[in-house]
Order: sequence, then structure tokens, then C-alpha cells
Amino acid sequence: MVAQQKMTTPMGALRISLDAADDAALVDPVRRGDTTAFAALMRRYNRRLYRTARAILKDDGAAEDALQEAYVAAFNHIGEYRGDAALGTWLTRIVVNQALQALRRTRRERVVIPIDESGSERVEEIADVPSSTPENQALRGEMRRLIERKIDELPESYRAVFMLREVEDMTVDETAAALDIPAATVRSRLFRAKARLRESLAQEMDVATQDVFGFDGARCDRIVATVLARIDIRSAHPTN
Repeated sequence: MVAQQKMTTPMGALRISLDAADDAALVDPVRRGDTTAFAALMRRYNRRLYRTARAILKDDGAAEDALQEAYVAAFNHIGEYRGDAALGTWLTRIVVNQALQALRRTRRERVVIPIDESGSERVEEIADVPSSTPENQALRGEMRRLIERKIDELPESYRAVFMLREVEDMTVDETAAALDIPAATVRSRLFRAKARLRESLAQEMDVATQDVFGFDGARCDRIVATVLARIDIRSAHPTN
């Protein structure tokens, strides 16, 4: 028992150290093949990236698959990351590409994203509701599920922008970089997405969206473990 404690304590300290490190401090070890550092990055961005894939694919399992593919691609191409954009933005773009590829395979047709929107107005932010009573907690749960369904009904181009801006709280510039569209288009799509949601939800739009498409610990652990196993297999059997 003593020997086991001596072995596990340093690992716990290492986990805390990696979790506290900034992105730049983790990139170099990942470039050298450090899967422990990569696992820390995955856990840091799992929720945002899963939500991004989920917004495009509208399916939990497909979103997990796309996220795993994106992580494997990111690990294999981390040497191409030059720091011109934030690491989170770089990873988001990879996830978006993987999700869109999966969508094309499913539909067997090209996904066309219209660019002809106009206008850059913003409507008010979605406010939180009190959750101190069981009644309010139950109401919030019901409305969260309703909002998730309504978000799924948005056009694809609006849905991704809404998730990145309103749920993940990314800036206009970060969202534009992640989706490879102009900042003005981000503002326009967000305005239109909110307008559609306001029309379909009316008063219910006052309910917070921070908890939509929840990302529990089990899903996070499963994705990290699966990606690390795939990376280990590729390292053991490199392709020419």
C-alpha cells in the first residue's frame, strides 16, 4: 500500500500541473509525442469541441466520432500549428471540418453554406433564470430540452455560429476564424439565428443556454481514452 501511494502521488501532482499549464506550455510536449499533455488539452477543450460537432451533426454519437477523428488529426498535425490563432480556434476549425465531412458522407451531397446575409445587429443576450427552487430547476430542465430541439431545427450555417458565440462564448473574430467566414457574416448569422429562436420560443428565450448539450464526465473520459488508444496504436504501427 505504501509503495502504491508513492507511485500515485506524483501522477496526481503531474495531472494538476498539466491542468494549470497554459496552452502554449502544452503544445511543445505534444509535438514531442507526449500523450499525457495531449490528454490535458483534450479535457480542456472537450466540451466546447463536442458542442461544436453536435451543433453541426445533431447526433450525440456522430458528434463523438467526429471529435475523436479531429483529435487524432490534431495530434498528427500539431507540428503545423504555428500559433497564428489561439489553439482553441485551431482545434475548433479541425472539428468543424471533420463534422462537415461526416455530414457530407451521410447526405451524399455537398453542403452549401449561403454567404449572402446582411445586417449586423445584435439582440439581447439570453438571461439566466433563478434555480434556487425545485420548481425552477424542473422548469429550466424542460426549457433546456426545448431550446436544444429548437437549436437543432436551425439551418446548419446559423446553428454552428449560435453554438460558438452564445453557448461557448467565443468572440466574433474567433468564431469567424473557426468557421472560415467573415466577421460580418458571423454577426449576421447570429442575428438571424436569434430571430428564428425568438420567433419559435417567444418568452422561453429568457432561459439560459449554458447547459445545453451537456458533456458529462463519463463521455469526456471515454473520448480521451479512445483517442489515446488510437494514438498509441498508430505510434506502434506507423504507416509509410
